[in-house]
Amino acid sequence: MHRNRNSKKFNSDSKFWSKFKKVVRHLGSKVCYYALTIYYVLKSHDVSLGDKAMIMGALGYLVLPLDIIPDAIPIVGLSDDVVAFKLTYDIVKVSAAPEIEQKVNDKLSQWF
Repeated sequence: MHRNRNSKKFNSDSKFWSKFKKVVRHLGSKVCYYALTIYYVLKSHDVSLGDKAMIMGALGYLVLPLDIIPDAIPIVGLSDDVVAFKLTYDIVKVSAAPEIEQKVNDKLSQWF
């Protein structure tokens, strides 16, 4: 039971968006594209539970305070997060419906 509270603490929409907004300018539009695509695929009803678990792992990794390469290290600090996004994107991109592509492009237009 205690474990669920901790996972909810770090795997929530608000935690993701809060952290994502802090690092978005360092990631660049291509990496943001990957991250936003997998985020919106996660919200889709047409994605398998296995893919959802993988996406939650990749996105949760950005939010968790523990990291293989600490995010505070300039330039390389986010490289492990980028790898997680790209690998997950490559697997779940087939689930990205046109509506998801539009949401991603709209969000990127706001930011860049």
